Amino acid sequence: MKLSTMLKKIPYELITGDPEIEVTDLAFDSRKVKEGGIFVCLPGAAADGHDFAGKAVEAGAAVLVVEREIPDFPGVTVIRVESSRKALALLSAAWFGYPLEKLTAIGVTGTKGKTTTAHMILAMLRESGIAAGMIGTNGVTIGEEHWPTKNTTPESFELMQYFARMVEAGCTHMVMEVSSQGIMMDRVYGFHFDYGLFTNLSEDHIGPDEHSSFEEYLGCKRRLFSMCDTGIVNGDDPYCDAILEGHTCRVVTFGLKEAADYRAEGLHALSRDGFLGIAYQVNGPKGSFELEVNMPGSFNGYNSLAAAALAEEMGLPRGAVNRAMGTIRVNGRMEIVYSGEDFSVIVDYAHNAVSMESLLTTLKEYHPKRLVCVFGCGGNRPKERRYAMGESAGRMADLSIVTADKSRWEKVEDIIADIVEHLAPTGGKYLTIPDRREAIRYSIAHAEKGDLIAVIGKGHEDYQEIRGVRTHFLDREEAETALAEFGYR
Repeated sequence: MKLSTMLKKIPYELITGDPEIEVTDLAFDSRKVKEGGIFVCLPGAAADGHDFAGKAVEAGAAVLVVEREIPDFPGVTVIRVESSRKALALLSAAWFGYPLEKLTAIGVTGTKGKTTTAHMILAMLRESGIAAGMIGTNGVTIGEEHWPTKNTTPESFELMQYFARMVEAGCTHMVMEVSSQGIMMDRVYGFHFDYGLFTNLSEDHIGPDEHSSFEEYLGCKRRLFSMCDTGIVNGDDPYCDAILEGHTCRVVTFGLKEAADYRAEGLHALSRDGFLGIAYQVNGPKGSFELEVNMPGSFNGYNSLAAAALAEEMGLPRGAVNRAMGTIRVNGRMEIVYSGEDFSVIVDYAHNAVSMESLLTTLKEYHPKRLVCVFGCGGNRPKERRYAMGESAGRMADLSIVTADKSRWEKVEDIIADIVEHLAPTGGKYLTIPDRREAIRYSIAHAEKGDLIAVIGKGHEDYQEIRGVRTHFLDREEAETALAEFGYR
């Protein structure tokens, strides 16, 4: 492909070389440069791609895209742009043949609920007979193939590469989590979504290497609604108006209040053998229908209602929506591992006091005989998190089993001691089992009729990190192994 063809949508200054040359590849990692390819120098917090321009040239780069001065490299074409990240997004789109334009694109943003809502949407699309792919926290899914991702919203080049794979695989639709950092770092620059969804907003991701302030965080989320045709937003969220400030899309609201376009009425917890979830009536512009969701929690009322509102806007069959929601399972997000006459086991990603409180409050709505919480805290992180989680567990759980999480370079016993220091004064019952596998096994071996066991903190994560060593460990698998051992499988 000619370089000039790829540069058509990008304002640039030619520093040296020839924009009419043929290029063979595109890369933003100097280790992946190919002979005759383009290397885009991305600035970053940990490393600056401009410092690796020489290595890229040594590897055969014919073109360097920069946003600041670099040394002279004879025979190399140098293109200067205002933003390398924006340029990478537009170059990637051109390189892969603008694949996003060939897909019905659905973007989901918000502080919480992005992963669950995206999975619900994917399930509904597939149940409706629509070929769709998904990108988010739990990785990339195209058909039966799955790839892990480093970031919730990968770099623009990687996104375009995945979109191209989706098109090649016959997908017509795509759903993705659009993180605030993904927007801030221009990973979705130049993207256009058919639908944008907003779940909720609260203070999070503010600090070093994230957002400098809540206002910046909010501003990044807001940008999605200038990048889509239809915005489907949580009208009950206190930041709804702020999210929509300056929007350019058609707006549809959902919520529990009468003013919302799509409302969940009669939302209630629903528990029966093999099912632990919620049920409600969806009321909207196209009429009403009953919906059962195989995930517990009133917050999943909002997540599922967002997905149901999208389904109605897209004209998906209600039967397909009901089938998808009635069987939905999201790895590590209120994931029901077992629900029987004797007790239930769920796995969740709750890894701070706020999410723990929300989770335990929700589970209490199902009136378990005992609410058993198996948890730990990550190491080499602020100790305030473990103090707060210990205090919350002591107040809210009938029994806390304190164990290892990702201790990293800290001693598991030291982290447990910090948790217990703030759990014990609450008077809540607890025991400590440093080995997480044994802790999960103990909770199931000693389960009492009517117990609800919540194994929290790691959710979808499939590894354990202790003393800097990572080993495979997935809470769901450990729970399933213990259930089988004691005859519940």
